[in-house]
Formats: sequence, C-alpha cells, structure tokens
Amino acid sequence: MTRDILLTAIAPAIWGSTYLVTTQGLPDGYPVTLAVLRALPAGLLLLALTRCLPPKAWLGRAFALGALNFAIFWTLLFVAAYRLPGGVAATLGSLQVLIVIGLARGFLGTPVRALAVLAALFGVLGVALLLLGPDASLDPIGIAAGIGGAASMAAGTVLSRKWQPPVSALSFTAWQLTLGGVLLLPLAFVLEPPLPALTGTNLAALAWLGLVGAALTYWLWFRGVARLEPGAVSMLGMMSPVTAVALGWVWLGEALSPVQALGAVIVLGSVWAGQRANRPRRTRAGQPRKALERPPLTHGDVAMPPEKGWRSERRILRKAQRPYLL
Repeated sequence: MTRDILLTAIAPAIWGSTYLVTTQGLPDGYPVTLAVLRALPAGLLLLALTRCLPPKAWLGRAFALGALNFAIFWTLLFVAAYRLPGGVAATLGSLQVLIVIGLARGFLGTPVRALAVLAALFGVLGVALLLLGPDASLDPIGIAAGIGGAASMAAGTVLSRKWQPPVSALSFTAWQLTLGGVLLLPLAFVLEPPLPALTGTNLAALAWLGLVGAALTYWLWFRGVARLEPGAVSMLGMMSPVTAVALGWVWLGEALSPVQALGAVIVLGSVWAGQRANRPRRTRAGQPRKALERPPLTHGDVAMPPEKGWRSERRILRKAQRPYLL
C-alpha cells in the first residue's frame, strides 16, 4: 500500500508545476484552448498505445467521468482563477477532500471516520495559511465556481472508483482524457479567439503539461483511485499547492513567510494523518479488509476474469466479442 500511496502522490506533486509552466511558458487569455491541447492529444496518444476504445455500454459513463474530471472541473477552475486571488481559489479547491468523504459514504458505503474529517479540516487550514494573503477578496461567481470545481473533481474521483471497467488504468485514463478534450473543444471555439503562432517554449510547455501533467499523472491518479480509499487519494491532492509554492520559492525567487512554512507543515502532516485514517481496517486474522470489493465483471453472458496488462485486456475483450480493439 505504501508503494501505491507514493506513486499516486507523484500526480498532485507534478500538478503543482502547472502554474509555473503556464505562466512562464504559455500565452495568456486562452485557458480553455490550452486545456483542450493538454487533454485531447494526451488522450489520443494513450488510445494509440492501448488500442482499446470504450464499448457502447461504457460510453455514457466514460463521457460523464470525462466531463467531471476534466471538462467541467477545468472550466470552473479557470473561472475561479480569473475571478478570485489564487490563494482563495486553491483553498476552495481543497474542500474537495471533505466532499469526497461525503460522496464516498453515499456511493460506496465507506464509513466516515472522525480522524479523516479532522485531517481534511486541518489540510484546508494549512492550504489557507500557505496561500491566502491579507488582500484576499471574495467574488460570488468565483466562489461558486471554486466550490463547483471541487465538487466536480470529487464526484469524478468517487465515481471513477465505483465505475471500474474491465480494462487497465491506462485505457481508463485514455477514455477520460479523450472524451474530456472532446467536450472542451466546442467551448474553446466559441469562447476564445484562435491561438497565435506558438514558439518553441510554448510547445515545450504544452508537451510537459500534456505528456507528463496529463497522460502520466492521471494514469497514476486513476491507478491510485482503483487501489486506495477515495478519502486517502483526495488527501494526496493537497500536495499540489505545497509543490507550487516550493517551485515559486526555488525557481522564481518568491518569498516564503513563516506563516506559509507553517501552512506547508500542517498540510504535509494532514496528508500523513489522512493516509492513516483511511487505511483499510484489519480483520481478526490480521489481513487488511478491502474498502470496496470489485464484483465480477460481465458483458452479456461472457464473464471477464480479472487479468492484468493490456495484452490480457485485449484477450478479455475478444472473449466478450466486442469489436473495439484498434
């Protein structure tokens, strides 16, 4: 389990570089277009690697998850970022952990543990100390967008755990990135002007955000969602603002106050406490009890055993007679 936690934590740690890469390497004023260029090429690349398309029975769920985890979440995130100071937007985003705890109880039957709630509250406090400044202002639309974005990502995390398809995490990531990018594409055409000619720095920044900040990180994230408690996964998301502040301090020479340092320590402590609070309970025999047992997956009358790897995945889909292998 420790290995799964560490691998999953890599994703939000890398997401913390998004602000630095975006502000230093990409043109201003094209947030939705850049989100499309981040999601869609990465999703298509993963589809080419896995050569596995979602079957008709999964299209609705895949579109819903692509919307929650990418299209809706990224759109509301940009609205909040434009209308609120960065610290306020990030603090509202950290409320995602508390929303996940509630949704996991409703959709998955996961018990609400007092220590998990306490760790989440301290995590929100730590993010506020880390990022909020004395000049923080509040805008009703920005606040609604911030809370809505947190709720969208929280729902996407919980439902990604509930709706586990009989494919690898890489294929699952490819479906969501591609469909999320497809949903964002018309918004980019309607809301934003065409992109100017991109420089080498712009292309390098897009390559980082797409290949590393989307394809790699979301594969690690959805892999963790399938293996860890939703509350534990969402707590790891608080690593992102810590990484963002650390990169600003090291790379841009930004000042780090004692209050911010205290906030970072509180965030890291709450992440550690959240992992302990969300560990599966042990049975009398001393073996960890799984928080969610995945039922046997079937398609029609054809059972699909839990084989691993994309080659086994292709064999499973052939057994189910689904013509969706490229």
